[in-house]
Formats: sequence, structure tokens, C-alpha cells
Amino acid sequence: MRDIDITFTSAGVRLAATLTLPDGEGPFPAALLIPGSGPVNRDSDHRRIPLGVTRQLAEALAAAGIASLRYDKRGVGASAGDFLAAGLSDNMADAAAAFAALRERPEIDSARVAVAGHSEGALIATNLAAHDPSAAAVVLLSGATKVGIETLRWQAERIAPTLPAFVRAILRLTRTDLVTKATKNHERIRRTTTDVARIGGVRVNARWTREFFDYDPAADLARIKAPVLAITGEKDLQVDPGDLARMAELVPGPVQTHLIPDLSHILRRQPGPPSLRSYKRDAREPIDAEVRDLVTGWLRKELSA
Repeated sequence: MRDIDITFTSAGVRLAATLTLPDGEGPFPAALLIPGSGPVNRDSDHRRIPLGVTRQLAEALAAAGIASLRYDKRGVGASAGDFLAAGLSDNMADAAAAFAALRERPEIDSARVAVAGHSEGALIATNLAAHDPSAAAVVLLSGATKVGIETLRWQAERIAPTLPAFVRAILRLTRTDLVTKATKNHERIRRTTTDVARIGGVRVNARWTREFFDYDPAADLARIKAPVLAITGEKDLQVDPGDLARMAELVPGPVQTHLIPDLSHILRRQPGPPSLRSYKRDAREPIDAEVRDLVTGWLRKELSA
């Protein structure tokens, strides 16, 4: 495996990336790896929780003879730009620029380049594949079919019962309904007009959130002609596992879906009741071997000459 640090430009913003190549002579089939939400770097690492999703996938793909490109988001790692000012549309444009940069590399077979995304990255991969017919295959990890605002409501409803008992007791004492509180915050963000806003004393990426509220992945899924692999965990608290069935109905091309028992949103097994609280501990383990093997095996088949 060989790593090459490269840069590319998206709308005048310089983004830093790693091109990972397998052993041997190219040109190689390849995959663009798009990380999840938040200020994460090319490896899918946040300063508070190193998930390593895209880095581990890059290593597994290289071992299977597939190259990959992964990049730092705007304002993260070695990339220029301002993370908080970037909208979902900017993130989509950055992925499209990364995809073009990957296909232009001499080490890569431009006719055999897939796109794979996790969480927000799955939404971005959906959008990219819907608008760029050169995507040879699409991998959606912890993806969604609902309009963004509906996914956020589903999250609030699902997460509330998983909170610690003392937190739920405080909410009852203060007569605070988590879903109602989240809805009010969403309404406050909806009324903003700036890229960045302060909600509850915290600076948030308001433009990204407004654009996420309105993004409908179902419309883009219905435009994808390339083969699709979709994987979601049974214990995902951030996207509805039931969306997998709708993906299979929406995508007009070949589609393969997998609902993995005990798998959480961060692609680790989580025995017992699902909970966000164990993410930091779970992230110490590698991504689930079944997920890794499904992705590498499927891409190797779809990108074969």
C-alpha cells in the first residue's frame, strides 16, 4: 500500500487529500471515500472521537487491489476554508471536485471509479452519483431516504428513550420534551439567514443545517443508474434502518441492501440496548469486519475489468 498526499481545488478552496494505491502496477480501479458529518478529517476522525472509517476502508480496499481517495473537509486538517460557513451544497461540490481529481490521476482507471460515503457522506455520494453518470458503483453506509428535517425528528424520537435514567428524570421534573425542544431549535435555525448562528449559546453551522432540512435523498436515489450497495445497522439511532427497504424501491439500477444485527451508526457492533453514550468506547475497536468485507468484496466484483 502506498499513500500519496495531494491537493485539489473546489470553488477556489484548496482541499488536502490522501491517494492510497495498492501494490502493483496501475491503472487501478478506485473509490472516492466521503466521511460523515461534523468537522472530521480525511480519516473520519473528530478531535473528540477518532472514528477512522474512511482510513480503515482505504486500507481494506488497497489490500483488495482497489485505490482510493479521501480528503479533509473545509477548514479541517490541512484543508483551507471555514467548516462552520460551509453548506451541504458546498460539501457536495467538494465531493464532486474530489471525484474528478481522482478520475484524472494517471494511476487510476477512470472508467472504474466508485463513490462510497458514510452518514452525511452517504447523502453526498447519493447526490454525486445521481448527477454524474461516470460513477461506476455506489456504496451507502448508514444512509437515509427521508428529507433531512424528518430524519432529525426521527433521531430525537429514537434517542430520547436511550438517555440515562437521571437525565430522563430531570427532563420529567422540568417538563421538558426532547422532541419538542429539538423542534423549537430547528425552527430557530430555519429563521436564520447567516452561515453561522448562535443557538443555545453555541455557534452552529446554520446554512448547512437549513440545507440539510430540505435535502431529499429520495429524489436523487431515483436517478442513480449505477449499482448500489447499502448497509445500515439494526441499532442505528441516527438514520432509520427501515430506509433500506425504501432505497431498494427507489434505486432504478441494481441494488443490494444489508441490515446488520447489533451494528450502530458508527459501524461497530453494540450489544445490549442502543446508545450514543458508548460511541467513544466503541470507536476504540475497528469498524465491523462484516461491513468491511461486504464493501471490499462487492466493489472488487463491480469494478472488475
